[in-house]
Amino acid sequence: MIFVDTGAWIALSDRNDQHHDDAVATYTRLKRRKERLLTTDYVIDETLTRLRYDLGHYSAVKFLDLIERTEETGVLTIIRIDEVLFQKAKTLFRRYDSAILSFTDCTSFAVCQMYKVSEAFAFDQHFLMMGIILL
Repeated sequence: MIFVDTGAWIALSDRNDQHHDDAVATYTRLKRRKERLLTTDYVIDETLTRLRYDLGHYSAVKFLDLIERTEETGVLTIIRIDEVLFQKAKTLFRRYDSAILSFTDCTSFAVCQMYKVSEAFAFDQHFLMMGIILL
């Protein structure tokens, strides 16, 4: 299973993003290999908000449609951050005082730990400090 982070979703959605071409190539490769994808409701929230503010409502809705289609086909699993994951994320957030991590980053790391995910479709170098390989 491959974790998909906000940066990857944004790069796929925004043709002007510096990582757009790499994101499209990676996403195409993952689809061709029939990889299972995993993300969280926090990542979707963060992505929708950024797309809405940066590219407009239409782009955000288009992303939401993509997420729904991908989940319906069984390719994407969306993990909802529950109390257990929230507590694990708080622990990580407190532990890494020298790294500039968002709370959403910490929820993503908690999910990767819980589900034993070792690879991420992401451009955020913080995944590396958690021992997660970037695709």
